[in-house]
Amino acid sequence: MTKVGDRTALRRLLGNVTALLGDRNTHKTLTEAFAVLGMPPVDEGSKRERVERSFAQVPDSDLLQLAERWLQTQSFDASTRNQLQDALWAEASPPEIPMRTRRELARAISPTVLVQHAARFMAMLDRFWILDDDPLAAWSFTPSTTSLRVRIERHFIRNQDWSAEDLFEALGAFEAGDARFARFLEATVAADVLLDETVQRHLAGTINEHLRPAAIELRETGSDGGYPRFTLVPTQLARTRRPKNVIFASPTKPDIRFRSAVDNDIELVSGDALVYDRVVTDDGIRWRDLQSWWQETQQIPDDTEAKNTLYAQLRSSLPANSPGQRNLFDCYHRVLKSAVYDMPALLPEVWLHWDPKTVKERGTQALLRFRMDFLLLLPLGQRIVLEVDGSQHYTRDHGRTPDAAKYAEMMAGDRDLKLRGYEVYRFGHDELRDEASAHTLLGRFLPELFRRYGVNS
Repeated sequence: MTKVGDRTALRRLLGNVTALLGDRNTHKTLTEAFAVLGMPPVDEGSKRERVERSFAQVPDSDLLQLAERWLQTQSFDASTRNQLQDALWAEASPPEIPMRTRRELARAISPTVLVQHAARFMAMLDRFWILDDDPLAAWSFTPSTTSLRVRIERHFIRNQDWSAEDLFEALGAFEAGDARFARFLEATVAADVLLDETVQRHLAGTINEHLRPAAIELRETGSDGGYPRFTLVPTQLARTRRPKNVIFASPTKPDIRFRSAVDNDIELVSGDALVYDRVVTDDGIRWRDLQSWWQETQQIPDDTEAKNTLYAQLRSSLPANSPGQRNLFDCYHRVLKSAVYDMPALLPEVWLHWDPKTVKERGTQALLRFRMDFLLLLPLGQRIVLEVDGSQHYTRDHGRTPDAAKYAEMMAGDRDLKLRGYEVYRFGHDELRDEASAHTLLGRFLPELFRRYGVNS
């Protein structure tokens, strides 16, 4: 399904969902509900008219945020919840999990391994599937005896005459969207369901035997209360090399040398460049990591002073003749506000290549594309480059003459970056020249970017 198609379907779905606001609220509480959901305020008309007018003013670019707020703050039936989740999760372009792969891994799973704690297991299923599916239950004074919940408890947990494949079939897991199935697999090996690290690793290993031929795997990406946390990722991400040193915040070539070539210890001899030499974990480099490193290396005892001086140091590295780059840096932090502390750090003027010789000295063997405007090191080894293109990127004679060779060189650099595992997003300088326009643009772009790569604040 195309992006446009996704948003059209999402608008239709949210139109039906938001109609519930008129039934659930008084005129006074409806105003409060608009604020909670981030919908435009409308004060005149009936409740139905107010809801319709407010929703009509929500742009397509804000529909995903509205859906997220609904899931976080409102209650509704499991079917509607699943439809909203599917629409949101599809935007992240989840890896494809073929039907055959799903069935083969289901056949390999032992029910006794899957169900270590029945109540926790059923609570997990409730988060993803529609278990109370008896249409007559609402009209009866006695509990349903035919719902999926009852059948799972009877056949899979008590009698154990269902296999894991039978369970997956009953849940609809084989036909579910890739994103729902991926999250379901992650949940089956989660610490709050199994409570046993040995069992977690065993189950993840069993599942991975069947996922890896499809170029995906459950990869250990962190910890949860002392237990391993597993995330489904494409296997190419698992092979991404972990950064060893990040040299950044310097628009001019830094003067560096190796203190120990064996240990890859880099020393900055002169210049203003910064060298981040801490281990980059599966969380990438967040602002909290960068600030902690800065505070320690600069011996700054106060957190606020460390934050302010680090921000000033990074901003000062941006070229004075590029207001677009400065606006991107400033608006990145203004859009994210306090959430930036746990979000990826926006690293300016990052050195990709470093050669002690000049391009002229190196000749045809010279490494081009020395420096990136901005780099984001996201979780799971994902690397995002943000470039701000002024006219100097594709013209000569101070912008007077188009230069096809320069443009070709820039495209070649992009291809090289992508082959090395980077994703490149380019902005025209004129898009960011005005601060207010830059703030609006990034206010829409950043949530989409982080959703696409599975980054949560």
